[in-house]
Amino acid sequence: MRLDKYLKVSRLIKRRTVANEACDNERVSVNGRVQRASYEVKPGDRIAIRFGARTLEVEVLSVADNVGKADAAAMYREIGGTTPGQS
Repeated sequence: MRLDKYLKVSRLIKRRTVANEACDNERVSVNGRVQRASYEVKPGDRIAIRFGARTLEVEVLSVADNVGKADAAAMYREIGGTTPGQS
């Protein structure tokens, strides 16, 4: 599944167009490398998303095309992130 679609389906980013723009602006990296929206996401990938000064890092657990709102959080596991003021 494409990276922009995964970000939308997993509800990490609300809209696919916003996910696409985040990839174009180099705010999304997979396994330590900035990736384009067309990158094929696989289980085990580590995705880092920069939201301003905050960074969210998750590990992909599963990839599915249609997921309900309640099951979206089961597609990934949060492994870290930074917020302003943390050391």
